[in-house]
Amino acid sequence: MSNYIISTDNTTDLPKEYIEEHKLPLLYMPYILNGETYDGDHELPVKDFYRAMQEGALPTTTQVNPDTAKNLFQRLMDEHDCDILHLAFSSGLSGTYNSCRLAAQELEEENAPHKVIVIDTLCASMGEGLLVHKALENQKNGMSLEENAKWIEEHKLNLVHVFTVDDLNHLYRGGRVSKTAAVVGTMISLKPILHVDDEGHLIPVSKCRGRKKSLMALLDYMDEHMGSYRDKNDIVFISHSDALEDAQFLASEVEKRFGISKSLINYIGPTIGAHTGVGTVTLFFMGDER
Repeated sequence: MSNYIISTDNTTDLPKEYIEEHKLPLLYMPYILNGETYDGDHELPVKDFYRAMQEGALPTTTQVNPDTAKNLFQRLMDEHDCDILHLAFSSGLSGTYNSCRLAAQELEEENAPHKVIVIDTLCASMGEGLLVHKALENQKNGMSLEENAKWIEEHKLNLVHVFTVDDLNHLYRGGRVSKTAAVVGTMISLKPILHVDDEGHLIPVSKCRGRKKSLMALLDYMDEHMGSYRDKNDIVFISHSDALEDAQFLASEVEKRFGISKSLINYIGPTIGAHTGVGTVTLFFMGDER
């Protein structure tokens, strides 16, 4: 097995225990909440973040710049004396991938001692996390840097994201729905179902009346999109923004309907939660197409 380390962004929303167990280096995207900047060195407990949003705070996020990415890659080279495979947050949602690409290019031009391969995962939240999980398994099973990078490029569009939100106003802020749709939808308890498309953008696909129906619609979407992966999904990832009971309900329904007993559940972090709001629930799995 070739000597390389896998790194990624905090937008994977992976649990702290998972990150520590796999010694996974993270590139942090800062956000600003009530005038204060938070990053990897200065973090706010995620429940406090969502409490602030419920009290009316409107956080903003910023992408990583090339210098920050370059510093991470240089530190990893110095500490581990190895190549790097970096799985980056979707270019359809942030310019961070491009910053990482430029950083890797600069290091190559400076004749850095090791190679850095940066992949635009076109994934978000624990969809990006599930792709990282697959990459770590590939590495454990002996795939070289190049083999693993090729596998990820060939399979990243098989990583299906489908989610529902509880508050349409945050989608309106992000330009995903009109103001009228947000006001009317909120009044009649309309819950949109969205997915991440092949370009890594958030795209509405349907609407449901009521919370439980929207959660069941996620299962229907999974049923329709697994295709040849129906017997290959050994685990699903589920992320939520302060909606743990709904996430657990979804995991139990996945097991009942598809026989997949393993799931990993965690909070949607502030970088993505700032744009989706409280009450979002997202399901991630492998399928023939997104």
